[in-house]
Amino acid sequence: MQPRRSTLFPAALAALAAAVVLAQDAPAAKAPATPATPDIPFAPANAAAVRTPSAPGAWGGPRTGTEATLSDRVASYRIDATLDPLRHTIEARQQLTWRNRSALTIRSVYLHLYLNAHRNENSTFYTEERNGGESFRSGLDAGPEKYGYTELRAVRQGGRAVPWRYVQPDGGPATDRTVVRFDLPEPVAPGASTTLDIAFFDQLPRVTVRTGYFDTFHLVAQWFPKIGVLELPGERGATAVRWNVHEYHAESEYYADFGHYDVRLTVPKGYTVGATGQLQGQPVERGGLVTHHYVQGDVHDFAWTADSRTAPPLRATWRGGPHPVEVTVLFPPEYRSNAQPVLQAALDSLDYFTRTLGPYPYRTVTAVIPPYNGREASGMEYPTFFTADSVSDPARDTLGGMALDFVTIHEFGHGYFQGILASNEFEEPMLDEGLNEFWNQRMLRERGQKLHATTSLLRRLGFAPAFDVFDGERASLALAEPADPLGENAWLRLEGVGPVYARTAVMMRDLEAQLGKDVMERAMRTYYQRWKFRHPSIADLQATLAEVSGQAALVNTVFEQQVYAAQPVDDRIADFSSDEVLPQPGYAGANVNVTDEAAEEQAEAARRRWQDQHPDARPGTGPFPWRTAVVLRRRGAAVPQTLVVTFADGSRETVQWQGQERWRRFEWVKPVRAVSAQLDPERKHLLDANKLDDGRTLAADASATRRWTLDLGTIVQTLLALLATL
Repeated sequence: MQPRRSTLFPAALAALAAAVVLAQDAPAAKAPATPATPDIPFAPANAAAVRTPSAPGAWGGPRTGTEATLSDRVASYRIDATLDPLRHTIEARQQLTWRNRSALTIRSVYLHLYLNAHRNENSTFYTEERNGGESFRSGLDAGPEKYGYTELRAVRQGGRAVPWRYVQPDGGPATDRTVVRFDLPEPVAPGASTTLDIAFFDQLPRVTVRTGYFDTFHLVAQWFPKIGVLELPGERGATAVRWNVHEYHAESEYYADFGHYDVRLTVPKGYTVGATGQLQGQPVERGGLVTHHYVQGDVHDFAWTADSRTAPPLRATWRGGPHPVEVTVLFPPEYRSNAQPVLQAALDSLDYFTRTLGPYPYRTVTAVIPPYNGREASGMEYPTFFTADSVSDPARDTLGGMALDFVTIHEFGHGYFQGILASNEFEEPMLDEGLNEFWNQRMLRERGQKLHATTSLLRRLGFAPAFDVFDGERASLALAEPADPLGENAWLRLEGVGPVYARTAVMMRDLEAQLGKDVMERAMRTYYQRWKFRHPSIADLQATLAEVSGQAALVNTVFEQQVYAAQPVDDRIADFSSDEVLPQPGYAGANVNVTDEAAEEQAEAARRRWQDQHPDARPGTGPFPWRTAVVLRRRGAAVPQTLVVTFADGSRETVQWQGQERWRRFEWVKPVRAVSAQLDPERKHLLDANKLDDGRTLAADASATRRWTLDLGTIVQTLLALLATL
């Protein structure tokens, strides 16, 4: 998904609406007054970066491709849902079959009711937003229409009623209803399965946070009761069986078991539907309603869209893998110009991700362009299904065109990092958002695509600055004072989850610069092959990178500095000098005292003789050798550095600084003067807080100043010219 944006806007309480919703939240008769202690513990509320690699047989072991299914399916969902697009509600029945993978008898199970994050201002989500002074992305406040919820109508197991109650595994407010506990009349034995019949009702919110409606447009996501993950010892750092089922936090991500989805969606005639998976046959019409039947195995989520304003879809078939993939773009008429670029970016992404990581395992990709005023639904990922961006100016080599391409590539990429690898986004968002951002940037670089900070109009006026994609990522970071380790979970962050995207991308790019492009690609391909459909942890990524690269010390150091800690990188050239080694005053022998004046005269005489003998000599050469000294200083983490000193005759000296020292001096005595000194000449360390102090010259060099001055002047002139035409 695209990152949320921090903002100072205060959370506005809709008092009347909140009172109405609170009245609906009166305790149900089914809920006991005093919650019992869970039989099986929860994953800790502050769980984050795992340090212990998973056991070889975790999640059923690596998938070899010879198994009957792509994943070791744990949960299966059969859902019948009917949308009322006027009231924006969904009536649904769900049959959930769940398999107990543990060696324990399970008497209670826990499910997510994500939609209840929007039930009222007292949910964990809105409490954290209010207390943190943040809002989702644009900060749009839809007033009372932003509220929505899931209501459980009935839950039965084998015909017997199942009591339920709401719990708060992370210690959030007791009013939060995003996690529910079912106490089973019939416990589930080790290795056995059980089926729960659940009737539920959804009131969709006005789309402000990833899901909901705007006018006739409906993005229905995180909408059904979804069972939590029962983790076993040796899986993602677990040492005992535990339920991993976090509340829906304001900085929340997702995590669920793989399974099979068989979903029937009924909507009024005239509505176009798109969803996770493959459509089964032709939709069936009855009484003015049309039922669309979708099936998809080996996924961990299901989302869909319905809109009466959708234009005729744009479609293509990709044939670059082991089987054809049907690619569909759904779009409203006002964003017709966006459809073809989105389609092309999706096709290009299928090519790139298949070639660099591994084959795309599914047979469909559906991209949805949200309507005008519905952009809060943009930039969201679900298996085989994602929402793209919508821009007014999608022309190539413009900021809008770049945004449209990048969001499409990013959300498709989630199909690999969030969909197929399916790491725990709650606890380790770096493995999804961060790695995905890194791979997206690699793809853009391979395409030769830069960040063009301009529009079609400004380009015609001559204003078209372009930046390397990783430099663009770097510009968004607080490099000198990173607040949070990359391995921190999604919600316990001073700066929010946003820096995970860019800082991980830059960190991984820096690591790739040191390991080599081919080595990094081989390591990531191994990571994908080994951990697809298995929920890897940060420790599993670290172990794979160390093993495949053969440079465990380097990989482990980078992870200690940036993933498990938040250390800045800030090396610089503190001093640079190159001086002649001249005759010195003092006693040159017995009773021979060379004065300062005599020493200077000797030196000047030697220079004249040398110039007479070498009339075409280069500046920086002469009769005396030159002592060159460079002092390096370190304010942050120790990283392997290269220093290159260039001399007047074109020769160079290259040295490595591999130590942990806070400073280091390098010296040379050569027959020529030094011209320049450059630290990190290959720009392997973009996490360095200030790249401008990596280079020094002995002659004044105003090129950087001139460049920024000219850029600023161009911007001012362009703006003045634009104003003159208005």
